[in-house]
Amino acid sequence: MVNRPLPVELLAPARDADTGIAAINAGADAVYIGAARFGAREAAGNPLEDIERLIAYAHRYWARVYVTVNTLLYDEELDEARSLIWKLYEIGADALIIQDIGLLELDLPPLALFASTQMHNHTPERVRFLEQAGFSRVILARELTLEQIRQIRAQTSIELEGFIHGALCVSYSGQCYLSYALGGRSGNRGQCAQPCRRLYSLYGADGQAVVQNRYLLSLKDLNLSDHLQDLLEAGITSFKIEGRLKDRAYVMNVVAAYRQRLDALLDGERFRKASSGNSRVDFSPDLRKTFNRGFTTYFLKGRDPQMASPFTPKSVGEPLGKVVKVWKEGCALEDGAPEVHAGDGICYLDGDNVLQGTVVLKVQGNRLWLEKMEGLQRGALMFRNHDRLFLQQLEKSRTERKIAVQFTLREDSQGMLLRAEDEDGNFAESVWHGEINPALNPDRMLETFQRQISSLGGTEFTCGGIRVLLATVPFLPVQAINALRREVVERLRAERLRNFPRMARRRAEDGVRFPAERLSFEGNVLNRLARQFYLRHGVREIESAAEAGLDMRGRKVMTTRFCLRYQLGACPKQKNPVRLPEPLYLEDELGNRLSLRFRCAECVMEIYYEGNARVKEVSDDILYRKGK
Repeated sequence: MVNRPLPVELLAPARDADTGIAAINAGADAVYIGAARFGAREAAGNPLEDIERLIAYAHRYWARVYVTVNTLLYDEELDEARSLIWKLYEIGADALIIQDIGLLELDLPPLALFASTQMHNHTPERVRFLEQAGFSRVILARELTLEQIRQIRAQTSIELEGFIHGALCVSYSGQCYLSYALGGRSGNRGQCAQPCRRLYSLYGADGQAVVQNRYLLSLKDLNLSDHLQDLLEAGITSFKIEGRLKDRAYVMNVVAAYRQRLDALLDGERFRKASSGNSRVDFSPDLRKTFNRGFTTYFLKGRDPQMASPFTPKSVGEPLGKVVKVWKEGCALEDGAPEVHAGDGICYLDGDNVLQGTVVLKVQGNRLWLEKMEGLQRGALMFRNHDRLFLQQLEKSRTERKIAVQFTLREDSQGMLLRAEDEDGNFAESVWHGEINPALNPDRMLETFQRQISSLGGTEFTCGGIRVLLATVPFLPVQAINALRREVVERLRAERLRNFPRMARRRAEDGVRFPAERLSFEGNVLNRLARQFYLRHGVREIESAAEAGLDMRGRKVMTTRFCLRYQLGACPKQKNPVRLPEPLYLEDELGNRLSLRFRCAECVMEIYYEGNARVKEVSDDILYRKGK
């Protein structure tokens, strides 16, 4: 039996159809996009006609489109979700990304199902259950280590998708209830208000501040561009870029950067690209030049001690170097700093570690004249978070993607035959039936054949070579050659669509038991069908999801491997740890109080919502004035 190379997928986000098309042109093998409703990014929904347009474009390159319907659903939404999923199937969607397990109890179309990372796919037992339940792919939790990924791969055969780039949820995905607790906006319903990016102060048991006004739950962005080989070897075959709210420039830049790195690892023997064609990128991709909060490898190879972004939740961009001189109108950067241009946006931390931003007005060498100078000091590390020329280049980019085609021109019993065969082995033929006479100037005629056949214009194809197998060079009018080429190209396109490799829905196995008998509200069971599913798979006790209306005061609202003890040098596993006045709690600018608990044996921090301290103070004051 011959082992075929494993297809490896670069998966890009699509805020809308045009962004998805830009991602495919830049080299994505697949894109994921939100449907009009029920997506985990409520602000990134798309009408069916736009998704259909994206699908039609993607399928030309044998690229795929996955649609997210990955929120928890109320009972009254189930019929609408079912109707939407059938419509997505009818327009050609390749797979559905879901979170709500209750959907499996509906009569869904034979669409491949992907288990969203919102399902907290973090153990071999859980992933194996999803495989047996009928999922075709599992999107793994972001906080997993390489060893944990290897363990999941060793005990399952389902496709594994892993995040490689973009924003990080500090909480276990699908297990964060902080936004819902604070304001009723549930991340599991696509409405996360991102309270993890707020300012917090950390207090001890004595009520004294340990840290004040810092973004204590904000993380840097994931960047695993130097670890793709490790992920391949561990079993990841779909490499996912986060960012369904990101713009076209970001997506093009990040996709192009990872396409180059991934292609260098695909040897064609063990691994191959999952789609057709090659991208012609007219810019030099650079991950630092579009939105980023600084980069981290998170937990991939153990805890990254520099994963936190406590001073800002905003993009800092590209490091430029240290400020070596400051004067009234500007500053000078250290030697070797990247070239800066007028109109660039730059940022830095002032003396109070508050992020300041300004615009470059004029440049002379390493000397910059700035629009504002607030808090700028000698020794500050400067960043460029808006590279004007680079972004203009992306805006004007004519990046395109082409599928190589080999042409053969030869005589046929019916006339002159042109055959076109693409890089995937698809072929089509077209015959010219007109009268054939020898060319008076064979060399010039051969040149005409070469020029006209290779003139593929705005199609998705490019000429990879032309063979002319003729005993006598015939004369054909240019119009006839063009018609022959157009016809064979249309037939080849139709043949590619006929042979498009469809994904199949995995058949669920009978008698599969869920790896737990009790589900707390963290099981995210919001509707009757989800409850029915789990009961059918051996779960005996089920608490309703938080979104059913639970009072979250006193409840756990976040579980995270990010640890404030560790960040402050107070982890018992660290050398000479500092002592903190525990128990610790966080308080945001609005007075919301969150207590912290640490499960050190598992390296996990839990956050509990304790209510709003200021509301209590106001209430107590009112009661006092009324003499209560």
